[in-house]
Amino acid sequence: MEATFKFSKTYRYQILNENANATTVLYVLHGYGQLVKFFIQKFKELDSPILVVAPEGMHRFYRNGNAGRVGASWMTKEARETDIADNMGYLTELDVLISKKYPIKNRILLGFSQGASTAIRWKLDKKVAFNSLIVWASDFPPDVVWHEEFYGEKQNYFAIGKNDEFFNAEKTSEVCQQFLSLGYKIEQFEGTHDIETATLKRILKRIAE
Repeated sequence: MEATFKFSKTYRYQILNENANATTVLYVLHGYGQLVKFFIQKFKELDSPILVVAPEGMHRFYRNGNAGRVGASWMTKEARETDIADNMGYLTELDVLISKKYPIKNRILLGFSQGASTAIRWKLDKKVAFNSLIVWASDFPPDVVWHEEFYGEKQNYFAIGKNDEFFNAEKTSEVCQQFLSLGYKIEQFEGTHDIETATLKRILKRIAE
């Protein structure tokens, strides 16, 4: 017989652009097999007024065998619903912590690759109000229903590289059409499965306008 119980866990996150007066926070959720201490470096060229907060997925593992490089993930197919619920609780408590430390007025959420599914779920959890959601190089999670109340939002974006190794031309077109139907603005750039700084800066500038 399987059983579960709850116990506290220590979570890890990184911050860029530390500023006691920061009013805008950009939460960035990493992809599968990444660690936040490396992932957050992809955002170091952003304008300093934006506080960047990168939480790390709960599950760390050796990427090759039982030694060497370590990565993290948000969930697997095992105990999936439990992990999703734990992610929502952890991320929401992180926002409580950040909101107490900084005078945050605007919250932007970016999810990259696997992290995008968690980002979408976090937004739909509705315990934190986000001004904008940026889905970067990811499918829309098939088990999530996008509620009609979100169709009218104007500041959600989907970004993907034209040479993304995980999306061929047909798949890219299909995913772009899917996000277009949900009211997202589409940003394609010359690049692979990665964060492209110039495109992100352009999106953030449009959100701020």
